[in-house]
Amino acid sequence: MIFLLGLLCSIWGEPVRGFNFTEDLRQLAVGNSSVYIATEENLYQLSHDLTLIYNLTQRGILKSADKPDKEEFYRDPMKKAWNTTFRVNVLLPFLKNDTLINCGVTDKLCGFCEVLDLKNINKLVYSESIQVGPQRSSSGSVSFLVDVKKNSGQTETYILTAIKNHTDKTECSTNLKTINLQNTNQKQPGEIFSLSDHSDTPGIQTAADVDFVDGFQINSTVYLFSNVASGGETNKVRLIWLQAETSKSDTLKSLRGATLSSSGGESSRLLASSVVPGGQQVLWSGVFSVDEGGENTELLLFDISPDLSMEMNKDPDFFYIPKSTEPLSVRLLKPKVVLLKQNFMSSVLAVRLNNWMVFFIGTADGQLIKLSVDRKYQPSCPQILLRTSGDNKVFPKLQLDPVDHKHLYVPFKNQVQRVPVSNCRTYQNVKDCLSAQDPFCVWCVSEKSCSFKDDCRGSERLSIPDESKQEIVSHRFLKDSTGEMKIIIQSHLTIEKKVQSNFTCDFSTTSTQLCKKQGPKPQYPQCTCILNDPFPPDDLNVTVTIRLGDTSLSEQIKMINCFSIQGQPSFHLCQRCIRAGCGWRQNSCSWASDAVSDDICTNFEQFGRNFSEPEIFSVSPSVVSFYGRNQAVLSGRNLRDVTRVRIEADLDCDPKESPVLSKNGSSLTFHIPSTEAKGLTEVCVLLPDGSCHGNFTVTYLSSPICTDITPSSSWRRYLNVFIVNLYFFCKKYRLTISMH
Repeated sequence: MIFLLGLLCSIWGEPVRGFNFTEDLRQLAVGNSSVYIATEENLYQLSHDLTLIYNLTQRGILKSADKPDKEEFYRDPMKKAWNTTFRVNVLLPFLKNDTLINCGVTDKLCGFCEVLDLKNINKLVYSESIQVGPQRSSSGSVSFLVDVKKNSGQTETYILTAIKNHTDKTECSTNLKTINLQNTNQKQPGEIFSLSDHSDTPGIQTAADVDFVDGFQINSTVYLFSNVASGGETNKVRLIWLQAETSKSDTLKSLRGATLSSSGGESSRLLASSVVPGGQQVLWSGVFSVDEGGENTELLLFDISPDLSMEMNKDPDFFYIPKSTEPLSVRLLKPKVVLLKQNFMSSVLAVRLNNWMVFFIGTADGQLIKLSVDRKYQPSCPQILLRTSGDNKVFPKLQLDPVDHKHLYVPFKNQVQRVPVSNCRTYQNVKDCLSAQDPFCVWCVSEKSCSFKDDCRGSERLSIPDESKQEIVSHRFLKDSTGEMKIIIQSHLTIEKKVQSNFTCDFSTTSTQLCKKQGPKPQYPQCTCILNDPFPPDDLNVTVTIRLGDTSLSEQIKMINCFSIQGQPSFHLCQRCIRAGCGWRQNSCSWASDAVSDDICTNFEQFGRNFSEPEIFSVSPSVVSFYGRNQAVLSGRNLRDVTRVRIEADLDCDPKESPVLSKNGSSLTFHIPSTEAKGLTEVCVLLPDGSCHGNFTVTYLSSPICTDITPSSSWRRYLNVFIVNLYFFCKKYRLTISMH
């Protein structure tokens, strides 16, 4: 039998570590010393590098207890006499109590809870037949620990459960409401897991069909996110705020709410969520499905700072008893920005690094994407950290290693992967380190290496610019009032003041002495070269070397006579002029008299072209593996002047261009290039003036995976022919063969 194996693989750098299990994943939790995984039939305790420490079976025996209507669960290590399976729906490391709260249901959907030793899950601290969290699947329900400040100044920790409402009843159905607060220890009134708050049993209810997606606490505010079906047809994405006040009742009574909008309108659903830690505003990112099929997804950024001016317990979907009979309106929150449009996004985790936000995005087709966003909410080019050769869905809750902050735990159906957030050590020099535009990486001057900031033992560090579209070193040409020509070099690195004092610049060419004299003494971040007369008639390659102490960084720039950039005025000609360091005035390129940016080209009035505008009707094939495809055919109209075909993803970061191999007015052939990322890309065709026209979609998918051959035996002659054909097929698509 022949197998072509689809494996999880890291795209670059440190190899990915993983832990595999045969049953489906139910819960993943990460503590300060261990990782905890609950599957259908097992509970695992792993080290942070995913080495197994302890394993508990979830199969066992239900026995009658002292109290009526209560049964106790006893594990059966041999799995021979078991009569039930304990399925975990709530798994919470209670760090300050050194315990692991482990709650779920037995086969009769009767609730059961355990408190285990956080450092050794074999040690049972307490157990009880009681319902905490949902009776059925944990999908659509969330649970987390909430700290509530009491009048006495003490802080009590409770379990908040927000439960998907099921209409069917079981023999163990409970009186849990939609949102509940339950005790975590026996010293609290009502003892452990109690719902009561003195004489009251508080809770929040809803009459709508609700699926909860996420929840967390920041300072004294609790945030809950859900999809709420209105009338069983349309969907609203709802945010609830609660203030963790003096008691369970006061906390739940403080209910306020808002609706989150996205481009999908009533078809939108929230799939995954992550708060952006730190900052004055409470920024939050959500993955939204914007079509009914759930294929088109977008990552949105919201400011979800609580509006405490709103009246409490006046929400149209959720209510603390009694429900208001007044007609109620709700606040609408709109996103600050659309960060990414990408098909099949299924999970997100956000972290903050200085002025940067970094988003890790899992997809349903088996990718882990890293997206860095600057302080102006401009994203840099996304990176693919992980790609599966099969379409293995990444589950919604990515988690960051709480100790080293340098690894992610990525859950799949039957596996958890530990993936590095960055591989700084793979960059061998200062230019590669800083050009990667990775907020996690700095150039450590004392060690002459690229590393994480806290791995750099010296205080002298070079970091990337604060803006995603900013080059490390830029230049511009100026002609001052005396007629002297200057090149002004500007560094955009983030560096300590100690390094700034050692800043120098050198200018060199191979053919002539460039500078008549240096300008003012170099002072970070700028230095100036006053050019010799006359200005060279031809383009001149110049090497600019900036030095910061013992670290040097060289950039190649091309000196161009600005008046030589001529042609029909267009947006592309304007951009070419500005990027050459020149100025754009009166629809022509000339020497600049002051600083300019390419923003001047944004509102450029289009002039007539000498080319007929091309159109694209089709691309064949339009669905390819991420290895690309040779000899693709593009059909359309007005294609005679086309020079190249451009293929780009949503962010327009690194568009790939293929030359035209052959063409006529209605069709052309070209190569579809390989890519690191699966998903949709846009295709347009380039004219000689640099403009790109037409719009067609090419989809990159996983390469084919052969898993079996039937029949597995045949006459030798036919089998040999088959194997030869299979070999050339797999060679064509770059597949691997493993013979067993």
